[in-house]
Amino acid sequence: MTVIIAFVANLLVAIAKTVVALITGSASMMAEAAHSWADAGNEIFLLIADRRSARAKDARHPLGHGREAYVWSMFAAVGIFTAGAVFSVTHGIHELTDPSPVESAHIAYLTLGVAFVLEGASFTQAVVQARRQARKADTSVFRLVLHTSDTTLRAVVAEDSAALAGLVIAATGIWLHEVTGNAVFDALGSIVVGVLLGVVALVLIDRNRHFLVGAGSQPEIRSRVGRALLEHPEIARVTYLHLEYIGPGRLFLVAEVDLEGDDPEEEVARQLRRIERALEGHEMIETAVLSLSVSDEASPEF
Repeated sequence: MTVIIAFVANLLVAIAKTVVALITGSASMMAEAAHSWADAGNEIFLLIADRRSARAKDARHPLGHGREAYVWSMFAAVGIFTAGAVFSVTHGIHELTDPSPVESAHIAYLTLGVAFVLEGASFTQAVVQARRQARKADTSVFRLVLHTSDTTLRAVVAEDSAALAGLVIAATGIWLHEVTGNAVFDALGSIVVGVLLGVVALVLIDRNRHFLVGAGSQPEIRSRVGRALLEHPEIARVTYLHLEYIGPGRLFLVAEVDLEGDDPEEEVARQLRRIERALEGHEMIETAVLSLSVSDEASPEF
């Protein structure tokens, strides 16, 4: 729902900004139009990411399709960089060498104001969702957005934050141009918007790369899972625990455990399978694989 709201808001804003950019001749407004078109296109990638990553695991994908979310979100981040950042900077540099006056600035201000309301509504929706998850994880909203495995939430918050900042930058550039009569300020607004988009795109690309190559869970989640294993009535010790994100909110768990008692091999195998199925019943565990510990291995602190 957050992505759909963001897509509709960006599409409406992109159309309005494009029309006003052509009317006013503002470089900053043209950069903002490119920004919104890039964001609207990126929401499509994020919708695909949500749909494809939610598919159930099968014989060819025993760990599920969760990492598809990071692939399609990477495409979206690259789209921000190429369609938004590169165009805005290039257009701003062109306007520096061949400046043109801004006409009907009041139309630009009105459009930017309406865009701020629409983008703000999308941003608020995303932040509300982030706050809910942050409270559940007992962390700050900023830390959750930066480190969450939910790449769609991170992308929407980042894009909407950049959109709001870009609107302020564009309005400032147009206003300074109008007050001073110097077109350099409008061109600089376009360049600054492009640099802002470039920074956001690089951050998103890096976070998706982080999860694509195999990211472990946060220390607090690892401690929580370790303690849960130790509290299981059939587990005496846990000597190894590996948790790796294989999709938004989905973990691959590998652990070595020492079971209570000294049952025959067949019964031990059944115990391990039973515990694995119980672990996979948790909403965050996609696949669990357990094996037996060596008797002289130390147990880590959880």
